[in-house]
Amino acid sequence: MDARLQIYDDKMQKAIDFLAADYAAIRAGRANPHVLDKIRVDYYGTPTPLQQVGNITVPEARIIQIAPWEKSLLKAIEKAIMTSDLGINPNNDGSVIRLIFPELTEERRKDLAKDVKKKGEEGKVAIRNIRRDGNDAFKKLAKTEISEDEIKDLEDKLQKMTDKYIKEVDVMMEAKTKEIMTV
Repeated sequence: MDARLQIYDDKMQKAIDFLAADYAAIRAGRANPHVLDKIRVDYYGTPTPLQQVGNITVPEARIIQIAPWEKSLLKAIEKAIMTSDLGINPNNDGSVIRLIFPELTEERRKDLAKDVKKKGEEGKVAIRNIRRDGNDAFKKLAKTEISEDEIKDLEDKLQKMTDKYIKEVDVMMEAKTKEIMTV
């Protein structure tokens, strides 16, 4: 692949990876430890990822259990979860924290599906912006380094790349929506 195109391919792949991480954080009825990925705990004055202050396990389909490395962190972990947008109250038994995920209602599933669609559209916009940036960069090259035909060729290849990544976003969106709507 042309080095000038590789830059944009990498950027588009990063947009896909970001979307995948966003989708992993959306819970779909089952307990998924990735919903905790963005939660930071105040660890001696430093915001630290939850995964770095305790052991996270899924003992049952709708329960996440957090066993902190230090018992003194129980309150800090509890506070971090309560201030997050998870919408789940942690149960603290003095040694571990349990998060019990309720069964999703039909209305909540539809809201989550809308959220998935919105994030997917944002991903598509990011990919299209990368394409626009690439086309602008190619046009600047036209004035000095390369011919009109080469520019046209690069733009066509960039469009094909964009189409491929947009299709990938559609597939991801559909799969996540299906996962959410499955009872």
